[in-house]
Amino acid sequence: MTANKDAGAFRPHLTQAHAPLTREITVVTEFGEAEVVSIPAERALTVYVDKRELVTLMTLGAHPEWLVLGFLRNQRLIASPADIESITVDWDVGAAAVRTRHGIHRIEEKTARRVVTTGCGQGSVFGGLMDEIDGIRLPEASLSQSQLYGIVNAIRLQETTYKSSGSVHGCALFRGEEMLLFVEDVGRHNAIDTIAGWMGLQDPDSMHGGDKVFYTTGRLTSEMVIKSAQMGVPIVVSRSGITQMGHEVAQRVGLCAIGRATNRRFVCYSGAERLHLQPELAGPRLRAVA
Repeated sequence: MTANKDAGAFRPHLTQAHAPLTREITVVTEFGEAEVVSIPAERALTVYVDKRELVTLMTLGAHPEWLVLGFLRNQRLIASPADIESITVDWDVGAAAVRTRHGIHRIEEKTARRVVTTGCGQGSVFGGLMDEIDGIRLPEASLSQSQLYGIVNAIRLQETTYKSSGSVHGCALFRGEEMLLFVEDVGRHNAIDTIAGWMGLQDPDSMHGGDKVFYTTGRLTSEMVIKSAQMGVPIVVSRSGITQMGHEVAQRVGLCAIGRATNRRFVCYSGAERLHLQPELAGPRLRAVA
């Protein structure tokens, strides 16, 4: 893995804290029988920046260091991973200690306004993010209908915690039909922050957003659209729908938002000029029965 060039030699030191993603419990079925099932192992991770308590994230804990790094980047509290000296996660106390190189300028002001979002798992963003969206310029990019079907199929074949235990959201980053990273968490906002953190640690020549597609199992809220745009990824795909504010933001930044993507069906909500349609691949149109 190559360090981000804008970080130079200042690559942050990250622990590699692991925690079980699921736990087994005993339930009673509709037949009155005991059965052992798996459920997601949701846990709290309190983030401290330079010994100052910042936020508590509810997470599965698959990649907590990437999650914290991506959260700080997506909240615009840091400009680059180079701003971070280390992220130390300790699951025994449920804490992530972030040490910056030079502090975070005006951190009290930047974190004063907090907006609770519609994200599952109680997402939150700091209010100033909406002020920045008009400054986002997304790269030219397109996606063919056949590539879209390839992405949907790749997600269908992916082994997931959701298949074994349910109750989680998944997000993925694609280059064309190639899945680069798949992340699950209790909230889709955590999953996209984890992907953002991972992207920030890669070589920017290969990890720019222009040839990437972001996929989420959850609905496209304003938070998800903004974070994708901040990552420089101009195309998002969801198996769910979109909110009114998510649609408005997508149109403002010129992002292609595709929802209801299952099997051969989908709806393009915005940015249709980025989608190369191939209707012949969709199969016969089903007629309503009178």
